[in-house]
Amino acid sequence: MAPIAVGDVLPDGKLAYFDEQDQLQDVSVHSLAAGKKVILFGVPGAFTPTCSLKHVPGFVEKAEELKSKGVAEILCISVNDPFVMKAWAKTYPENKHVKFLADGSATYTHALRLELDLQEKGLGTRSRRFALLVDDLKVKAANIEGGGEFTVSSADDILKDL
Repeated sequence: MAPIAVGDVLPDGKLAYFDEQDQLQDVSVHSLAAGKKVILFGVPGAFTPTCSLKHVPGFVEKAEELKSKGVAEILCISVNDPFVMKAWAKTYPENKHVKFLADGSATYTHALRLELDLQEKGLGTRSRRFALLVDDLKVKAANIEGGGEFTVSSADDILKDL
């Protein structure tokens, strides 16, 4: 099946995160996105070079500008467990708006049809790098990268779609 695309409805699914009280929470994607303009961006892995040095910092740095254009939520997902995502989020002390959400078993990544098989590299199933602009659950922009690329899914690319 083809990856999620413009015009598709964002599937629902459960992701995990640690809240401000350091309690593990499950959250429905639809509860975060229904009736709102949101950005959902995915990365192959926490603490990996492109993800950590380019992709996430771009959204952290551009968060206020994205919010000023009506974006209610900026959601980062990765096929990592919530403990890893919590530790990774702490490496961005300046972050005020990007939520780090764990898709530990790649269930939601599969629902988006954005899985990336990296078993030959010892990394298992991961997410392709992508950025989705979603308005009330409908995909308005689907910027999906080819393997190893970072050319269409940056915060600047999403700003052009707003």
